[in-house]
Amino acid sequence: MSEITTDGRVQRGDRTRRAILGKAVDVASVEGLEGLSIGRLATELSMSKSGLVGAFGSKEQLQLATIRAARAIFVQTVVEPALRAPVGVVRLRALIDAWLAYSSDRRFPGGCFFARVSHEYAGRPGAVRDALASIDQEWVGLIATTVAEAQQVGEIRAEEDADLLAFDLVAYLDSANLRSLLTGGFDVYDHARRAVDARLAAAEIVPAEPR
Repeated sequence: MSEITTDGRVQRGDRTRRAILGKAVDVASVEGLEGLSIGRLATELSMSKSGLVGAFGSKEQLQLATIRAARAIFVQTVVEPALRAPVGVVRLRALIDAWLAYSSDRRFPGGCFFARVSHEYAGRPGAVRDALASIDQEWVGLIATTVAEAQQVGEIRAEEDADLLAFDLVAYLDSANLRSLLTGGFDVYDHARRAVDARLAAAEIVPAEPR
């Protein structure tokens, strides 16, 4: 009986954490991680403050858990589907297209969660900034690795700097996300796609036409 009771408490605790984090990632994507307060979340979720404190312990722990939850959503939404594409430029474009869809479809109400909170914490040393920096490096590194794989299969010129190409492509994405939020328009995503196309066209190896 005690095992059943314990399991039930664990399951309820997991459901509670998921509900809290589901609300937290949406709030933070619009108002930043500083916008997360235990009092506010407790009110919006009709929970006690003590229940929130018990689930996370402190505001910083809540912020870090929110970042992990947002990363899991990003991986599921953008990364995993794109990685099912074949190695090479097709996979690279799949990652970029998935990111543009994730931002323009407002998977998070405030656009890209990580763009919002990274600007907020870029100049603030600590565990939160370290977590965000690690995820940013992970994403840019994935793009660079995908470029390098495309070079290995002969689809992107060997002399291209994979890190620089990744930097350029991610910059186009970040610019589209920011300007869409500032203007309320979505045509900037088309601009980003055209910029990506032009950059990749300059980097790709054009197959020789048969004689």
